Amino acid sequence: MKTAFRALAAVFVGLLLSFLLVVAVELFSAVVHPLPEGFGGTTEEMCRHVERYPPWVLAVVVPAWAVAAFVGTWTARRIGNLYSAGTVGLQVLMALVFNISELPYPMWFKIANLFAIPVAAAAGARLAMPNKTAVAARANQVSELTPNPPHG
Repeated sequence: MKTAFRALAAVFVGLLLSFLLVVAVELFSAVVHPLPEGFGGTTEEMCRHVERYPPWVLAVVVPAWAVAAFVGTWTARRIGNLYSAGTVGLQVLMALVFNISELPYPMWFKIANLFAIPVAAAAGARLAMPNKTAVAARANQVSELTPNPPHG
């Protein structure tokens, strides 16, 4: 039961970190490409706003979103397990697919994100795994510190 709660907490923390980083990216985007005055929030207005994004802003967003995926999966793997990291990576990828399918981003941006996010998520999960040598060294240290019971 403890493992299940830990895995669930890992998913929650990983998604929370990813979400916070994506919000930071969106705040950056709002500063460098603000919404026009009188923006009403309609779908049509949002699509026009996205169509006007300067390419350099989108070029910054791709690696920034990838960092969010990396940090989320790395954290989930460190706290939980590979399934936790996979769950976070899949959720981030699903959010990306929804976002790029609903808004008229340029094709290069969609392709770059569909490559960068899964690679970053996989790297986060992979790099968070403990080094086998370090794990073996820790196990040896513990066994050396543990007194042997008397044979008798």
